[in-house]
Amino acid sequence: MSTPTRQAHPKAPDCRNCPVRHRSLMADLQPEKLDCLDQEKSCNVFRKGDVIFHEANRPMGLFSIFSGKVKLYKTSELGKEQIIRLAKPGDSIGYRSLISGDPYMATAEALEDSRICFVPKSVFKDLLDEGDGVFQRLMQVMSDDLKVAEDKIASMATKTVRERTAEALLMLKSYYGLRADGKTLDVSLSREDLSNLVGTATESLIRMLAEFKADKLIDLQERQILILDAHKLALVAKVQD
Repeated sequence: MSTPTRQAHPKAPDCRNCPVRHRSLMADLQPEKLDCLDQEKSCNVFRKGDVIFHEANRPMGLFSIFSGKVKLYKTSELGKEQIIRLAKPGDSIGYRSLISGDPYMATAEALEDSRICFVPKSVFKDLLDEGDGVFQRLMQVMSDDLKVAEDKIASMATKTVRERTAEALLMLKSYYGLRADGKTLDVSLSREDLSNLVGTATESLIRMLAEFKADKLIDLQERQILILDAHKLALVAKVQD
């Protein structure tokens, strides 16, 4: 695991003009509150592989992704990772431990170079107390995350590795989208990361990808995955396309 290489980024936009604020917990803040937030927040660069926060550490504030992609994972006693969430620009991470006061339940790591804003705990709690829709947005985000977690538990309990692999590829397509060619997933995951997302051994994941390629459902170009037939993948995953 690499050591975090955080750098202050002078070109980070102010909160009023943030292009991803409409997707964040701060979407409904009044202009004067946004100006105050500008004075209190910091924005840092995390290089690919940098850890943003570690499992079991105490939360010091809220992290909000301005650009880049992040994975959150738990580590077993044997050192095996299980990815429990992926995050993208506009998403906030670390908020559950911030609210409960418990240590972080997962580790957050940058999947690519990312610019991430940090709001100190005291500032975030003041925003919750003062209203402006932050509490309501937080409740909605927590509700959505709970639904995703429940769906994942159900999938792990009832679906085969083949079905879960197809479902994971479709989830990545829905969450991160496709690149300009309309086929390539706009996220680069290692085979190990993808297997941790699916919940299977890396060898089993590689075998499933080879089968999907042979069936012309996907194509593989080094670490890039191209979706060739999303409809058939949905049939394999037993989900709606």
